[in-house]
Amino acid sequence: MKTPPAAQPSSIELAPWQFEIGGVVLGAGTRIPIGNIEGLGSPATRPQDVDNPTGDGTFPGQDFYGPRTLRFEAGIKTPGDPTAATDLLSRLELAVDNPAARTRPEGRAVLRGRWPGHRTRRLYGRLRRMEATSTATAINGWIPLDIEFAGLDPRWYDDELSQLTLGLDQAAQHKNGDQAADQVLYVPAGRGQADPDDRPGWVTNQGNVSTWPSLRVHGPVANPRVWNTVTGHVLELRLTLRAGEWVEMETRPGTCWALRNGNANVAADLTPQSRLDLFTIPQGRSEVGWSGDDLTRTARLEVSWRSAYTAL
Repeated sequence: MKTPPAAQPSSIELAPWQFEIGGVVLGAGTRIPIGNIEGLGSPATRPQDVDNPTGDGTFPGQDFYGPRTLRFEAGIKTPGDPTAATDLLSRLELAVDNPAARTRPEGRAVLRGRWPGHRTRRLYGRLRRMEATSTATAINGWIPLDIEFAGLDPRWYDDELSQLTLGLDQAAQHKNGDQAADQVLYVPAGRGQADPDDRPGWVTNQGNVSTWPSLRVHGPVANPRVWNTVTGHVLELRLTLRAGEWVEMETRPGTCWALRNGNANVAADLTPQSRLDLFTIPQGRSEVGWSGDDLTRTARLEVSWRSAYTAL
């Protein structure tokens, strides 16, 4: 599954009150203690109010969230070892300089953090500031820092990636006047299944807000169609994939795409009712189904997602 640059999973395990940026861990028990963090509350809003042209006041519009900007008051603390302090400073500067996250429109840096009582969560955005505010005490191994991370997507996401793979042979046969005998349709909840818990299409978003999945359809299959039984939203492609070909669909804000074999844009092959930006996994448990024409019964759908939260 294609992932935005600089957004690969990290293997660094975090303890409560710790954060990680570009492979450098900050916070409790590290050589970069944090004094204060701003921006952990609600992100700033972008109100769409319109001034009343003929009188006082304004007409209320929609309130959208802007970036979630986190500002860390921290410091590198390596008593008696100024070389170690400057090495840590260089590693943080390198995280800011990462071209994959800094110079490409789809590039995102990842800030990971862990709050007491929670698992590690992540924020996608840009590392916009990493300033050594003083060097007067650097000779003693102490460098105060001002770090700013702009979460362009204000939601926090589970650090652990959830995944689901569905083959067409796991579905029930469905034949009627609209569908050929070789088409397989995944049956939604409550339609022809004796035990709903036995169906393989369940997905669970453990967060408190909807999240955006990544989907990958592997051929051979024609006219693949994917839907969520709770939201009712559908993604349908009018194309044919041969064996070994695939289409990946990314729905996360700012990274929406539909690519064939990783490079060919097939967004034009989506049907008019197919909206990548609306295809979400709601809070709690829902069911993903899919259909397509495949005589070999070897096509499969891969779904990946991270539970989404409003807070760390």
